[in-house]
Amino acid sequence: MNYQKELDALLAAFPAETTVKPSLLLHACCGPCSSYVLEYLFKYFDITVFYYNPNIYPQEEYQRRLAELRKLYETFPPALEGKVKVVEEAYDPEDFYKAVGTRQEPELAEEPEKGERCRRCYEFRLRRAFEYASAGGYDYFCTTLSISPFKDAEKLNVIGQELEAENPSGPHWLPSDFKKKGGFKRSLEISEEYGMYRQDYCGCIYSKNKRNSAIIKE
Repeated sequence: MNYQKELDALLAAFPAETTVKPSLLLHACCGPCSSYVLEYLFKYFDITVFYYNPNIYPQEEYQRRLAELRKLYETFPPALEGKVKVVEEAYDPEDFYKAVGTRQEPELAEEPEKGERCRRCYEFRLRRAFEYASAGGYDYFCTTLSISPFKDAEKLNVIGQELEAENPSGPHWLPSDFKKKGGFKRSLEISEEYGMYRQDYCGCIYSKNKRNSAIIKE
């Protein structure tokens, strides 16, 4: 499934000019990943960015990524023109550990990215975004995660579709694979242009440990 083509087709069917845009709750993991996504979507949606990432370790890293995200939105034209809002949800790492189950299944901690541990993390964060979007009456929900080459777009989209099916009268899942059509490359360009901090690991302690192990081996 080419989810980016599916998104392009959906957006092409939107009215060319409208004073009222559909609302979108966009889960974001950091500023660099959200940059191109905002640039791509702000003309079509009234966007609220949903920063819910209790997987990020340590807390100082969590705060640094949030600060970079807010800093970008203070000067980034698509964020300003689109009047993009930011919502920060509670940071409780215990929620993440319970969701991925690494304490009960320690072998998951050793998995490379895109495995079952990551799938559970996707579902955990997307479910919270879906719940927030449902309660807030949003038209759509989505995530910036698919812009990363290290994230499984197929799993993300399947999870989103399954969540939508749980509440047919709730928000629709916005299909995407934002890394396509040069999306990831464009996010790198924006990051360089705005002097943004780009992290060198996904976020959780397991990805950080893998990164540190790789550096030691080098």
